[in-house]
Amino acid sequence: MMAAERGASPNTLAAYRRDLEAYAADIGMKGRDFKALGPDDIRDHLAGLDAQGMARSTAARKLSAIRQFHRFLHGDGLVAGNPATAIESPRTARPLPKVISEQEVERLLDVLRQRVTASKGRGLVKAWRLLCLLELLYATGLRVSELVGLTVQAVTAEQHFILVRGKGGRERLVPVSDAASQALKEYIKIRGAAGDAGSKWLFPSFGAEGHLTRQQFALDLKALAREAGLDAARISPHVLRHGFASHLLAGGADLRAVQQMLGHADISTTQIYTHVQSERLREVVETHHPLAKKS
Repeated sequence: MMAAERGASPNTLAAYRRDLEAYAADIGMKGRDFKALGPDDIRDHLAGLDAQGMARSTAARKLSAIRQFHRFLHGDGLVAGNPATAIESPRTARPLPKVISEQEVERLLDVLRQRVTASKGRGLVKAWRLLCLLELLYATGLRVSELVGLTVQAVTAEQHFILVRGKGGRERLVPVSDAASQALKEYIKIRGAAGDAGSKWLFPSFGAEGHLTRQQFALDLKALAREAGLDAARISPHVLRHGFASHLLAGGADLRAVQQMLGHADISTTQIYTHVQSERLREVVETHHPLAKKS
C-alpha cells in the first residue's frame, strides 16, 4: 500500500520495514496478538525504546510507522479498532539546521575547480561529476535522494529548469542557476566522451541502483571538505540543502518560493530556516521603526 498508493520511496519503505519488524518482534515476545492490541501495548513498546536510550525524534518516527500500520489494518477491516489513535507523539524540540557559510561553499567549489584542471581520464569524469553534484545541490536545494536519482531527460527537457520527482511521487520544476547549468552541460559532455552516454541516469554507477548512491556522494563530499581544510563532520549533502535555503532567505527570498523549491508539503517545515534572518530583521527595526530613531 505504501509503495503503490502513496508512492513511498525505497528508503522510506526500508525504514518502515525495520521499524515494524522490531515492533512485531517485541509484540511477539510478549505473547500478544495484533488483533487484540490496545493502547497500553503500544505505550509499553515505546517505553522499552525509551529505556534503551533512544532519542525522542527516533521514537516519534517509529510511532508514526506504527500508527500508519494500525490505520491500515483498521481501514482494511482486519481489526475492529485502531489502538494507536489514543497515543500521543513524544514531544521533541525541533533542532535548528546545521549551517554552512557562503565562503565555505565557495571554498569547496574552488578546490573542485582546481581538481578538474589537474585531472585526466576517469579522474576527470569523477571530478566533473562531483563539481556538477555540488553546483546542482547548492543551486537547487534538492534532497540527496532526488539529486543522485536524476535522469538525463529530467535535466535536459526544460531549459534552466529540472524536473524533480520528490516525496510521495510529487513532481516539481526547480530553476537552475547559470553557474549550475554550465557545470551540468560540461559534465554531460565529459560523461558522453567517457562512454557513459548510454545510461538514463545523470550520475550512473555500476551498483544495483544503477546510479550513484547517497552514501558514496556523502563520502566524496566529506573527503572534499577535508581537502578544503573544513571540518568534515559538519559537511554533508543535507547541510548543503540547508545552506541553499538559509542563504536564499537571508538574501530576501520569499518563503513560499523557497518552500516550493525544497518540495516541502507544509510551510512550517520551511520556516525553520528563518532563524538566519534574525540579525537582518533587527537591523530593519532599528532603521525603520519610529521609536528606534529617537535618541
